[in-house]
Amino acid sequence: MSHVGSVQKRQQVVQEEEVQHLYANRVRVYPKTVKGPVRRFKWAVLIFCLTLYYALPWLRWTRSPAQPSQAVLLDLWHERFYFFNLEFWPQDIYYLTGLLIMGAVSLFLVTSLVGRVWCGYTCPQTVWTDLFMWIEAKIEGDRNERMKRDAAPMSFDKVWRKVAKHAAWVFIAFWTGGAWIMYYVDAPTVTVEFWTGTASSQVYFFTGLFTATTYLLAGWAREQVCTYMCPWPRFQAAMLDEQSLTVTYQAWRGEPRTRGKRVDGAGGDCVDCNACVTACPTGIDIRDGIQLECINCGLCIDACNHVMERTGRPKWLITWDTYADQAAKAAGQHAAFRFFRPRTIIYLSALVIAAGAMVVALMLRPGIGLSVQHDRAALFVRLASGDLRNGYTIKVVNKAQSPAIFEISTLGLPNAVLTESVENLGPASQLGLPVKADSVGTFHVFVSGQPAMLKDGSSAIDFALRDTLTGELTTYHSVFMGPNTETRP
Repeated sequence: MSHVGSVQKRQQVVQEEEVQHLYANRVRVYPKTVKGPVRRFKWAVLIFCLTLYYALPWLRWTRSPAQPSQAVLLDLWHERFYFFNLEFWPQDIYYLTGLLIMGAVSLFLVTSLVGRVWCGYTCPQTVWTDLFMWIEAKIEGDRNERMKRDAAPMSFDKVWRKVAKHAAWVFIAFWTGGAWIMYYVDAPTVTVEFWTGTASSQVYFFTGLFTATTYLLAGWAREQVCTYMCPWPRFQAAMLDEQSLTVTYQAWRGEPRTRGKRVDGAGGDCVDCNACVTACPTGIDIRDGIQLECINCGLCIDACNHVMERTGRPKWLITWDTYADQAAKAAGQHAAFRFFRPRTIIYLSALVIAAGAMVVALMLRPGIGLSVQHDRAALFVRLASGDLRNGYTIKVVNKAQSPAIFEISTLGLPNAVLTESVENLGPASQLGLPVKADSVGTFHVFVSGQPAMLKDGSSAIDFALRDTLTGELTTYHSVFMGPNTETRP
């Protein structure tokens, strides 16, 4: 028994060791601050994105007195989405589908042309992480200072800097979460209500939720989001080809790497200083080629250019280039960048078609809407006159900013008579239904008549709706129910 127990114990130890190999502690990345044209352009994009995000909810737009004056507002309470001069209803959800398709195809096209520039410059995770790392560098110092301080024992200097940094992160995260809420509730109104304690519980909850997620993702997770949480790095390989512009280490020029002073010009331009590695926000070595973690930000370019200047070598050892051009340069030639190639033509064509369809749909978007639902209980009633009567719930959408009268009639039922039970309209061959501005009117209409023929107990009938002010017309296909008069074997 002791031998068996000893074997089981050894097997358990082996299993525990195997399990431990499946996991690894996070190797923290300490990016070094760099200066140069890439960094300046990245700051410009960051400032533009943050300004747009924080300022857009405060932009006003003139509409009717009954509508909100916020230019961009997703009003969930009233089921409206306002985008400057456009107003979208729940019935317009297909526009969101078209917008998502355009966004996806645009991302495919951009990635096939210039790699992951979305990830490196305009992705919200990148923008806020960049901002948080700038705050960290201002308070705790650059890369070497942060590494030294983190490795040192606890001290007053270490504590107050950590507290100040996290307080600044929480402050930025709070205003980020608050700004997000303003896209759903009028910005000036919700700001006053928030600070006076009169806002809804949903406002406080979601502000706290977005504050926490911004703080955790941009402050703590950082490159882990890009590497492990985001699915896009796994897709990008299918979008890239030999003509895609990506951040590239020119190995034909940099190899072999040589440290220290060169003798008789031997060795490549790369001095193996690892400046490109220390500048990378995801901690990779761009000299190893295109990698899943690379977000194509190009900060390694600025870091390497600075070293090239100090060593007297030509800049842009790391640059944006295509695989085809790099292969040609290694052979002493040059390959021109090809914008039009099969994949980009496909993406561009799909984008143009989707954009064209969206524009046409917006131009032809109706100002009225009609929905008809047949009553379920008592599918039909036979009247004393011998006619059949069906009940319908009719909903009329008035997207105009003024009240309107809509004429409704039927097609397909000879001598049909309509009666509205709520507004006490009819009986008549057509009814005038009043609907308030920017709203949906609901009516219960009875239709009486004698269909020419009933097939399987029903007959096709169309409801025609006309705006008496603009003349706009729409129809809705429905059925008129009656007894099944067919003889069955």
